[in-house]
Amino acid sequence: MSEFHGSASRGSHPRPNRTPSPETRGTGLRQRLAELRGPDVAAKALDARALAALAANPGCRRRAILDGAGVDKAALASALGAPSGFGQSQFALTRGNAFEAKVKADGGAELLRLVHSRLDPGAEPPAGAAVPDLSAPGPEGRTARTALALREAVRAGGWTLLDHPMLALDVAGSLAFLEPDAVVVHPDGGWTVVEIKSFPMLDGSADPAKVGAAARQAAVYVLALEEVAARLDPAPAVRHRVLLVSPKDFSNLPTASAVDVRKQRAVTARQLARLTRVEEIAAALPEGTCFAPDRSAEELTAAVEAVPASYAPDCLAACELAFHCRERSRQAGAVTPLGRPLRAELGGLATVEDVLAAARGESGDPDDPAVAALRRAAALRAQALAHAREVAPCP
Repeated sequence: MSEFHGSASRGSHPRPNRTPSPETRGTGLRQRLAELRGPDVAAKALDARALAALAANPGCRRRAILDGAGVDKAALASALGAPSGFGQSQFALTRGNAFEAKVKADGGAELLRLVHSRLDPGAEPPAGAAVPDLSAPGPEGRTARTALALREAVRAGGWTLLDHPMLALDVAGSLAFLEPDAVVVHPDGGWTVVEIKSFPMLDGSADPAKVGAAARQAAVYVLALEEVAARLDPAPAVRHRVLLVSPKDFSNLPTASAVDVRKQRAVTARQLARLTRVEEIAAALPEGTCFAPDRSAEELTAAVEAVPASYAPDCLAACELAFHCRERSRQAGAVTPLGRPLRAELGGLATVEDVLAAARGESGDPDDPAVAALRRAAALRAQALAHAREVAPCP
C-alpha cells in the first residue's frame, strides 16, 4: 500500500491516504494466502470439480478460504486425524488416460467427427482441422496462449481443436486456473467444451449421477470461456451444449452425447457470485493462522475451527474435510448432519437439544410454524405410545 508519510507543513492540509491499487491489493492477498498455506508449501490448484463442489455449498467459508489459499485439504484432513477416501485408483487413472489418448489420436479426428455429428451436422466436415500448440511457461502463460489461439481460430475460420487449454476464472477474489479436456472452435466461430470420461455409456445412456457431475464441471468451463469471449469484438458464441465422450457399452470405442448445461451454468454462476470474498475471510482470521501440514494437530485444529463451516451430508461426496466437519457438527449437537432440507424446515432451531426442547414445550415460540409442527408431532407420538401400551397384552 502506497501512502504519504511525514508531517505536513504548517498551514497546509494533511494529505489523505491513497487507496491501494488493484495490483497492490492483489499482491497483498497473494502474500496473505501464502502465509495461510505455509510459506514453503506449493499451492494446490483449483479444478472444475472443486469449483462445482464449492458452488454447491456457497455458505461454507472454510472451504472457500482453503481452496482460495490452495491448501491441500486431503493432507489437512489426514493431519487432523480424519482422512478422506477421495481419489481415483491408479488403474482408473491409467484407463482414463488411455481412453482420452484414443479419442484424441490422429489430430483429434474421431473427436472432431463426434462434435460434427452430434452438435454441428450442417457445417462442413472437419477435415484437416488445426491443432495449435498451447505450451507456455506457467498457468498464466498458458492462459494467455489459449486466449490467443482462440482468437486466431475465430479469425481463421474452419475447425480448430484445443487440446487441454488453460482458462482462468475469478472465484471470490482468487484466480482459479482450469484445464478442460478440449475446446473445439466451429467454422462459424462458436466454441464447444468437450468432456472425456471413462465411465461407460450403455445403450446410449450413462449413470445419471455421473453425467450430472460431468455437466456441473463443464458448466464451470463454459463460464470461464465466456469471460474469454467477452474480451473479443465481436464476442464469439460459447455453446451451452457440451459434448460428453465416453466408452460405448463395454468396449473402448468412443461414443458421445450432447448435454445441455444451461441450468448448471446458471446455478454455478449464481452460487459463485454468492461466495464471500476470500480477502474478507482471511482478514477475520486470528494473526498467525496457518494450515501448513507440518503444524501440530492442535494448531491445525484451532486454525480450521477459526473458520466457520457449513456442513451437510452432501459434503461427504464433495469435500476432503467432510469427516472432520461431520464429527464436529455431531459433537456440537447441530441438526446439519440430518440434511439441508430438514435444516431449512427447522428455521432458527439449530441444535438437536433446541428441537427436543421445542417439541416438549420447554422453549420456542408457539407461533413459529416449526415449533408448532414439532409439538403436534410430539403429541401424536405420545398418543400412539399410550394406545400401544393400552392394547399390548400383559406379560
